[in-house]
Formats: sequence, structure tokens, C-alpha cells
Amino acid sequence: MSIFEYAPAPESRAVVNLRPSYGLFINGEFVDGTGESFKTISPATEEVLAEISEASAADVDLAVKAARAAYTRVWSRMSGADRGKYLYRIARILQERAREFAVLETLDNGKPIKESRDVDVPVAAAHFFYHAGWADKLEYAALGPNPRPHGVVGQVIPWNFPMLMLAWKIAPALATGNTVVLKPAETTPLTALLFAEVCQQAELPPGVVNIVTGAGTTGQAIVDHPGIDKIAFTGSTGVGKAIARAIAGTRKKATLELGGKAANIIFDDAPIDQAVEGIINGIFFNQGHVCCAGSRLLVQESIADEVEARLKRRLQTLRVGDPLDKNTDVGAINSRGQLTRITELVAAGEAEGAQRWDTGCPLPDKGFWFRPTVFTGVSQTHRIAQEEIFGPVVSMLTFRTPQEAVAKANNTPYGLSAGIWTDKGSRILWMADQLRAGVVWANTFNRFDPASPFGGYKESGYGREGGRHGLAAYVVTGESA
Repeated sequence: MSIFEYAPAPESRAVVNLRPSYGLFINGEFVDGTGESFKTISPATEEVLAEISEASAADVDLAVKAARAAYTRVWSRMSGADRGKYLYRIARILQERAREFAVLETLDNGKPIKESRDVDVPVAAAHFFYHAGWADKLEYAALGPNPRPHGVVGQVIPWNFPMLMLAWKIAPALATGNTVVLKPAETTPLTALLFAEVCQQAELPPGVVNIVTGAGTTGQAIVDHPGIDKIAFTGSTGVGKAIARAIAGTRKKATLELGGKAANIIFDDAPIDQAVEGIINGIFFNQGHVCCAGSRLLVQESIADEVEARLKRRLQTLRVGDPLDKNTDVGAINSRGQLTRITELVAAGEAEGAQRWDTGCPLPDKGFWFRPTVFTGVSQTHRIAQEEIFGPVVSMLTFRTPQEAVAKANNTPYGLSAGIWTDKGSRILWMADQLRAGVVWANTFNRFDPASPFGGYKESGYGREGGRHGLAAYVVTGESA
């Protein structure tokens, strides 16, 4: 039997104008950092893309002072309608430069171009459009009496959705009248630095958005700075706990969106082919580098064999390889360090007795790659069922009753998301009420909208991002600030 093969369809890199080196974006200008520089590389080829400045504590101090001056003199005095005009302008520029952003995101992050093109960049622009609409309507958003901005917000974002997380953080902060000091992840700084150019193009007042690059010490300098009024962090649970400890007893507020170990629950009356597509999207989208990934697959016992067979058959059609190829389904793992963690946890799963299966597909010689992998014979006590792998690896468990499904789904320190696949609306509502997860999808997975809040329970953090609920984290209410 002949197998249909896709011809390569590479996206051109010519649309991106990479600089050899990048400074920090402070007070509306690119400036040299005083820390050591570091390289950002392509996860798919390991080629050096650019030299990046590392912001020292002194650089962070300059950024915070610039943000404070912009807040005091300009941004907090501006009407909501005028702030909204800037957000609309930014959103339109993102749309106009969407292809440039998508290619750069794929180069720096390793995710497939079709995901950057069709999800990350369009949804990022949508967040700016959405929050622009709220900028002059905050008093009608049911946030409380007299909503006012905190002041200067320190924001630290992860490497899995660099541009999208930037939009999730910056758009609501600016809409509510705050100014920003943002640090992108050290492995994926390039779209944030390109966004700095968008701020210049939109003629955003200097100091309203400041972008400082670096690793953990730069983020720590933001968290520790006395001029920061609120922290917004997305990343690992361990770092989130450290931030919570660091700001305990201070006046600083925080929202923390942390790790997850989501259950994707398949009942025997689910449309199985549709559910298999949902499983694929839930765990193999963005190489599994998703906090809310459906990494625990809970399947009703009576259909477990059928779901496993159809899932494995479908996985063999996924194309792993060059992220810039428009036909690629699974791209590169973001870094060597993340690949090492995935490999270690998969080895632990095998050592504990679970059965590993992967597609056996060929992998490129250079770069960081991991085949889509399924574990069966998994128990609740296995590390692969408890720890966040953050890679293209799904652990399959079974259940008999809805009550057992709920018990197994909730048996985790995390509580970020869950998925339910069933034909019964009453079961969906009952399950959603029982599951301790911030987001519950019904007969779909990994669907987001700027108007819908996102966030978790337990060790998945606290606070919400997106929607009217996400605005609340960026304002103080009452008669006095």
C-alpha cells in the first residue's frame, strides 16, 4: 500500500530582519545592558539567532523608574478612551506584522509555523483588541467601586507561548492604567523585543512598556524591587512558590499561573474519532509545552482498547520536523534542558512498569526533538501521572464510573484545566462541578478566548487572566488607593 507523502512547504525567513544583538528596551529606547550577554538559539537547528543583553539589578531599577515616571506623568492621567486608542493601534500593527511575528516565534521557540501563524499571533492581537474595548468602561465591569491601577506592574513570562503570554500580561495592564516592566524567558526573548519596536511604531509614551531580558536573576530583581506594585507571573510551580514567599508581608499583589497535570476524560458515549483529535490537540499541540496540556488521559474501561488503537494509528500520521515547514505537526523541544527533563521522566515511567509506545518516526540530526509518546499501564502513583512532564507524552489510565473519573482527575496537586468527552449534557455539568480545575472544556480542548478567564486552583496558582475577571487583578477599588 502506498503512503501519501507531503512535499516540503517551508515558510521563508526573509520576512524577519534579525539583528546580530539586542539591548534592553527602557523608556522607549533600546539601551545596552550592564550585565553579561547571552545567546538565543534555534531549538530546531541549534544555530545562534542573536546576542541578547542580560539586565542587571541596576538595569531593572532604571526600567522601574522609567515606568514610574510614565505612570505618574502620563499614563495614569490619560483618559481610558485615549489609552484604548493605543491598544487598538498596537493590535492593528500586530495584525499587519503577523507573518513577521509568526516566523520569528517559530525560529526562537521551535513550535510549528502553523501554530504561530494560526493561534499565537492572532490571539495575541485579539487580546489587545479586547482589552482596548475595556479601557474606558472599567467602572461598568463590576470590579468594585472606583477601580484604579496599581501603578507599576512587574511581569515575568515563560518560553512556551512567548508572544501570547506577553499579550495576556501587557494588554490588561495597560487597559487599566498601569505601566509595565516585563521579562521574557531567556530562551525566547525575540518576539518580546520585536514587540518593543511595535510600541515605538504605535508611539506609545516612553516608559509605559519596558522590556528587560535575562534569566532568573533578572526576574528576581523585578520581584524584589520596592518600586513594583504588582507581580504577574506565568511559569513553574516552584518559582511561583518562591515569588509568593518573597512578597509575603509586603504591599505587593500577585497573580500566579503555574503548572498543571490536566485530565482529559473520555466516556464510553463520546464520539471517539472527535475525542482522539481532542487528545492530540490536548497534549501534542506545541510539543506538549502547555501548562494546561491534557497529559493524563482517563478513558472509560469499556472503550480503552479502542481509544488506544485509534490514538496510536492517528499519531503515526503526525509529521515531526522542521517547524518552519507548514506541514509540520510537532516541532522542536524548546531547549536542551527541557529535553533532558522529558527524557528523565519518560525513563522513570518505564522503570516504574508503565508500557511506553512512540511513533518511531525519524528525527532531524540537529536540534532538540522527542517523538510523540503514549504510556499505558499507568497507575496513579507513577511519576508520569503526578509530575508535569511538559513535553509530547501522554499517560493513559482507565476508570469505570463517573465518580471514579472525578476521584482520579482530582488526585493531583494541580488544578489548572480538564476536559470531558461525553454525549450527555447533564454529565458534563455534573463533572464540571466536581472537578477542581480552573478551566473545564466539554467535547473540545485547548480553546481560548480573550473574553474568557483562565487560571487555576491548588498548586496551579491563583488569580485569573483574560475576561472581566482578569481585569480585576490589575486594579484596586474603594474610596482610597
